[in-house]
Amino acid sequence: MEPNRSKLMVKFIVPSIIGILLFMIPVKYDGSWTICVKILADFIGGAIGGVLPLLCVIIVTVSAILSTIALAKPKFITEHPILNDTFSTSVIWVVVRDLGAIFIWLTYLGVDAGDEDTGFIHMITEGGAGGFVLGDLLTVLVIIFAIAGLLLPLLLDFGLLEFVGALLTKVMRPLFKIPGRAAVDCFTSWIGDGTLGVMLTCNQYEGGYYSAREASVIATTFSAVSITFSIVVLAQVDLMEYFGLYYLMICLIGVACAIICPRIPPLSLKKDTYVVEGKAMPEDIPSEYKNSREYGLALAMDRVSGHQGVGQFLENGLKNAVGMWFGVLPTVMAIGTLALLLANNTPIFEILGKPFLPLLELLQVPEAAEASKTMIVGFTDMFTPSIIAAESITSAMTRFIIAVVSVTQLIYLSEVGGLILGSKLPVKLWELFLIFLERTIISLLIVCPLAHLIF
Repeated sequence: MEPNRSKLMVKFIVPSIIGILLFMIPVKYDGSWTICVKILADFIGGAIGGVLPLLCVIIVTVSAILSTIALAKPKFITEHPILNDTFSTSVIWVVVRDLGAIFIWLTYLGVDAGDEDTGFIHMITEGGAGGFVLGDLLTVLVIIFAIAGLLLPLLLDFGLLEFVGALLTKVMRPLFKIPGRAAVDCFTSWIGDGTLGVMLTCNQYEGGYYSAREASVIATTFSAVSITFSIVVLAQVDLMEYFGLYYLMICLIGVACAIICPRIPPLSLKKDTYVVEGKAMPEDIPSEYKNSREYGLALAMDRVSGHQGVGQFLENGLKNAVGMWFGVLPTVMAIGTLALLLANNTPIFEILGKPFLPLLELLQVPEAAEASKTMIVGFTDMFTPSIIAAESITSAMTRFIIAVVSVTQLIYLSEVGGLILGSKLPVKLWELFLIFLERTIISLLIVCPLAHLIF
């Protein structure tokens, strides 16, 4: 092997292996399975936990102020690529970021939080709405975004996606109508966290490697729920003895949804347009290569040959982290709080769940009326259905069904849905809700007959 190719192989293999070890290899830590990036994030979060709420307040406030200023298109923002990408957005998203800033300040300062009779502001700041989003979500996401954002270039910039994409395109394209490289997004989500998958997908879409349709499919179908969170959901409904069957069911339904959803609206109507033309991999292996492995290696070598070293690595990592911090955290604060306000203080999700009652009765689900109340509330937060099930449903089979469906629904506004809406991915709120409904129906049609065999 010529010296130059040997160097390129080292540049491809070493960062890629480090990235795989950090993001994709499960390790047992403190009694549960997780990934190294999550361990690192938890360690840092534990060390500086006291300042994280204030850090989130500062980030969301800066985002709101600079996004509002950016509407006037001042030169210091428009002429700076990172500032322009981060803060120049549409009026509606500026309003969302401003709303996030209002909510986070009310929550952080504890305005009226001590008096249950102070009305609407108390509803915002209480532990079940703004308090939950700030204390339980943002303080976790802010560290994950920083660590993962800085380290994601290990997976993105050194040829790993090109190599995997060439190997798996013949599988992923016919089954799921997406490139082979999307397998990395899926596996990162599955082992680690759905937010990491969304970050990866955003990066690949903005870089021109995914089309609008492919990015929409991957973000809404392959940003799978981590094994760790699945365990938390099942433990909540007190059915841990069924974990093997439970996770097998989640994987089965996940594959079914990934096959069906890209072939029906709204995902099937998305266009194959690219932010940057010419970056996507071709469908077929060029004739000069013997097989997909050889082609994948050639693509990987080509990618690393253009890499400019540590400076570019840090720049790309910083861009990832900054985009997520200032673009996504305010959206999660605003939309997550509003969604939980509706869930906790109005009957809207109970009313929206009623159309599921005939289906649940047809599928002979015990306590169908109570179960129907959990069907739509998962759109706000994935953990809420299992909490409701644990409190109000006695049937083990029904609790099992709800635990499965709440995970396979996948899209929830307090985190993954909020991330997608806050990013540049081409998916609207109503489309997210429609995909959520489709996934719910597919999940029920699969899990209910199988649950009758188990219980």
